[in-house]
Amino acid sequence: MKPKIICLIGLFFFVVSYIMFSQGSKLAYFQKPIDFAHWFNLIGAVLLISFNKVFPKNNLNTVASFLTTLGVIAHIGLCTIDFIMWSFGDDDVAKAQLSEHISNTPSILLPFIIVGPSLLFIGLALHASNFIKTNPISSLMVMTGAPAVGFSFFILKNGVLMVLNCLLFALGLVLLLYSDEKQKVIIE
Repeated sequence: MKPKIICLIGLFFFVVSYIMFSQGSKLAYFQKPIDFAHWFNLIGAVLLISFNKVFPKNNLNTVASFLTTLGVIAHIGLCTIDFIMWSFGDDDVAKAQLSEHISNTPSILLPFIIVGPSLLFIGLALHASNFIKTNPISSLMVMTGAPAVGFSFFILKNGVLMVLNCLLFALGLVLLLYSDEKQKVIIE
């Protein structure tokens, strides 16, 4: 399968997972019989690593690829933690104990919950910055959508705004993914 197709599939799963996450307390619907939201997020994040292959190779790409890869690894860890949390079912005491334990363990909290998952967005935004001169609108969509996803979810606690920002981010990536093909068609 071509890397661009893998990127598109990854974006699809990633966006769908954020739509599920935006449902808040209704999220339980997406957790039966398995935790679909986190499975979609995990699959999407892993497939997004393909963006490292499709964008131009340069020094910025090397840094962006490294950060994107670290972000994917962090998403794997975060989803693993969430799967364990999900496995407790209705046992709120066990969930609270696990949350407290993770909160008191900086070697888990920082790389897998606080900092790590953001690296995926940062890495992809850096990839997009390569195109700021040739595709400024698409680049800015990714570069503004990336931090806006986290800001709208963690600061504003607004699921609808989070999904809209995730769509902006993903649409910008799709446009960048196919921007070189559009330019070739115009030239020919």
